[in-house]
Amino acid sequence: MKRKMIKIDEEKCTGCGECILSCAEGAIVIKDGKAKVVKDMYCDGLGACLGHCPEGALSIEEREAEPFNEEAAREWVASTRDQETHSCNSSRPMMIMPSKPAEAGEITSQLQNWPIQLHLAPEVTPGYKGASLLIAADCTGFSLGNVQRDFIAGRVARIGCPKLDDFQAYVEKLTRIFKGNDIKDITLIRMDVPCCGGLQHLVREALKHSGKDLPLQEYIVERYGGKVVKVSA
Repeated sequence: MKRKMIKIDEEKCTGCGECILSCAEGAIVIKDGKAKVVKDMYCDGLGACLGHCPEGALSIEEREAEPFNEEAAREWVASTRDQETHSCNSSRPMMIMPSKPAEAGEITSQLQNWPIQLHLAPEVTPGYKGASLLIAADCTGFSLGNVQRDFIAGRVARIGCPKLDDFQAYVEKLTRIFKGNDIKDITLIRMDVPCCGGLQHLVREALKHSGKDLPLQEYIVERYGGKVVKVSA
């Protein structure tokens, strides 16, 4: 049947996820960094999500689509909530207001974005615009006492492990992130173990493939004592 449906302009969509929150039927998901209608029968076509898109990527169109199935949509929403109870589905991109600066003897979080895992991170998002990007090896957060103050504060954070994660997938994803966003500069922190050198290699490879000449600062964290050594500027 022909009926009204949400239309998503993928050229404008940044994958911020604001539309998901306003869709009571759960018809929209973020896939490959873009909002998509998961199934036509979950969308009622009323457009409750339209005013929540900061990029104006949503509109209403009339096209051939399955009829809206309210019962199926309700079951879909219930099933996704059940999945969130048992697994980590919270990969919707969002910006976070960092805690106030730490007072004497106090440690506060300076994290300003979510998610931080590189494999969950969006490839294009307003949060990257003019941002200082931190790319950190997973272990640095446990080895460096002042990581919040010295590295996370004021930066968009991404973490990963060059040994356990998919190296080539990270090169390709970072290439798209560097190429598709107006990033100001990059800070890289890694451990002093040989396998962690792969993080430096994949970031440099991604920069080369992206064609961008972004300022890059690299730091190595020593396992014993957490001393930080600056290796490039």
